[in-house]
Amino acid sequence: MKVLVVGSGGRCHAIIDAIKRSKPTTKVFVAPGNDGMRDSAEIVPINETEIDKLLKFAKENKIDLTVVGPEASLEKGIVNLFEREGLKIFGPTKEAARIETSKSFAKELMEKYQIPTAGFKTFAEYDEATAYAEALAKADSFPIVIKYDGLAAGKGVVIAETLSRAKETLREMLVEDKFGDSAVVIEDYLEGPEFSFMCFVDRENVYPMVLAQDHKRVFDGDLGPNTGGMGAYSGVPLVTLEDEAEALERIMRPVAKALVLEGVPFKGVLYGGLIKTKDGIKVIEFNARFGDPEAEVVLPRLESDLLAVFFSVIEGSKVRLQWSKDYTVGIVLASKGYPQDYKKGYPIRCLEHVEGHVYHMGTKFDGQDYVTNGGRVLIVVQKADTLFEAQQKALKDCEKIDCANLFYRRDIGSKSLIK
Repeated sequence: MKVLVVGSGGRCHAIIDAIKRSKPTTKVFVAPGNDGMRDSAEIVPINETEIDKLLKFAKENKIDLTVVGPEASLEKGIVNLFEREGLKIFGPTKEAARIETSKSFAKELMEKYQIPTAGFKTFAEYDEATAYAEALAKADSFPIVIKYDGLAAGKGVVIAETLSRAKETLREMLVEDKFGDSAVVIEDYLEGPEFSFMCFVDRENVYPMVLAQDHKRVFDGDLGPNTGGMGAYSGVPLVTLEDEAEALERIMRPVAKALVLEGVPFKGVLYGGLIKTKDGIKVIEFNARFGDPEAEVVLPRLESDLLAVFFSVIEGSKVRLQWSKDYTVGIVLASKGYPQDYKKGYPIRCLEHVEGHVYHMGTKFDGQDYVTNGGRVLIVVQKADTLFEAQQKALKDCEKIDCANLFYRRDIGSKSLIK
C-alpha cells in the first residue's frame, strides 16, 4: 500500500502517525511535509497547492490513496482533478469545500436550511460595512464578529469590542485586502463554551468522532490575539451527551443533507466549530477537513484502522469507529512573537526525553538539530485516564524541551477542569 498525505503541519503528522499505527508496513509519502516527519514518511518537495505536480507524482509512483490535509489544496480542486483521473483521494470536492472556503456560502446555506447559527450580513464594500457597524454600535449590539469571506489561515476572524476596532478591521479586509480581494461577514456575537465536532461524512451518512476543544487565543486565560490554535484537548466534560446528540441531529446531519440537496455532496471530514449558548448549540464555522490542532488530540484516541475508514468513505461502505476512553491534551509550542513577527532558526533539543507524542508543525533539520521554522513549531500530546493527569503529563513533557525561543500556554483543558 502506498499513501500520499498532502500537507505540512501537525495535522498531517498526526494523520501519518495514525496510518502507521494501524498499518505499519504502509509506505507513506508526504508533500511538502516537514523534516520532523522524515522518520515515518518520505518527504516530497511539492507544494500543497501544486495539484498538477501532485497528480503527476501520484501517477508515476502508483499511489493507492491520497489524503488531503489542508484547505488550500481543496480550494484548488485537488479532489476534482484526482477523481477525473480515476485516482482514489480522501476529501471533498472544490464545490463541497465551499462550506469552509466561503463564509458567506456557509451562512446562506445554514439560513436556507434552518441550521442554528449567529445572525449575519455580508458586505463587499467598506462604506456599507462600516455603516452597518455604526448602526450596531448605536443599538448597543457590540461586540460583533467580523470574518473574512475566504481562507485566511485561521487568522481571518476578529471579535471587535469597539466601533473603532471594527472600522480598523473592515479597512484591513476590504480596503487594504489583507487576506486578498473578497467580502466580509459581520455576525452577532455568541457567548458560551466552544467545542469542535468532527465527523467522517459520506454524503448523507455522518459518523461522529470524539469531541475536542481548541484554544485560539495566544496567551493563558484566553488573552491576546487569535491564532491557528495554541492547543486542544479531547474528552470535553463541559459538553454533555445531550449537547452532543443535539449537535449531531440539529447541525451535522442536517448540513450534510443540505449539501446533497444543493448538488454538492460532501465526502471527507466535516468539522463543526460549535458553541453552547443559552439558546442551544449553534454553529460558529464549518471546515472541510481535520481541524488543526484538533486532529492531533482526536486521532491518538482512534482505535479503528484509519486507512479502512478512508476507503469506506470513498467507496460508500459503512464506517466503523472505535475510540479509547482516554483523555488527550495537546500543547502547542510556538515561536516568541507569534502570531505577529517572529524569528526562525533556534535549535530545539531534548525531544528524545518527551514521553508523549510530538507532532512537528514548523521545524527544519539542519543536519544536527531540529530548528524552529514557523510560528507554531511543535505540539506535544499526552493521554491519561483523567483530563487533569493528561494535562499535567503534557506540561511536564513541554518542560523537557530545550529551546530559547519557544513559549506555550499552561491552561489547555482548564475550562473543563474548572467546570
